[in-house]
Amino acid sequence: RINAHSSIKITTLGGEIYVDPFMIERDNHDALAVLITHSHYDHFSPEDINKIRKGDTLFIAPMDMKANLLGLGIKEEKIFLVRKNDVVKTPFFTAKGIPAYNLKKEFHPKSAGWLGYLITVGEKTVYILGDSDLTPEALEVKCDIALVPIGGTYTMNALEGAKLVNAIKPKV
Repeated sequence: RINAHSSIKITTLGGEIYVDPFMIERDNHDALAVLITHSHYDHFSPEDINKIRKGDTLFIAPMDMKANLLGLGIKEEKIFLVRKNDVVKTPFFTAKGIPAYNLKKEFHPKSAGWLGYLITVGEKTVYILGDSDLTPEALEVKCDIALVPIGGTYTMNALEGAKLVNAIKPKV
């Protein structure tokens, strides 16, 4: 389910997985896990994270997000910092970091190490690209569901999005 902007919520048997929570309407405090793709305000929103987190919420984020998460009072043992191809396994899902960056724009440099995620829940895989262009790494992903950013300014445009979907052939 897409909440707002690039905010996504996936329901599992263990609870809710949020990716880049933003513009959350009410305090739910129901997050099993929060995955952050990068530090821009519309992807890392402390106000929204505080509406969904609870004491045992896990946080998965790129390497450069440690200080941001600790600054929210999140315990270090609940934070998993990942690089490309790192996998975090929990009893309810796995998450693999996939590089997310711009090829010819300066908004999301490859050198930042920001990520999209390939999330596996049961037998289904969901690829959330984050803010990214059509990258070689994205073209290698195999998934059941692909959530592709289309905008053209900060992310790929519609033609690039169609090229990606036609190449990786997700079911949804």
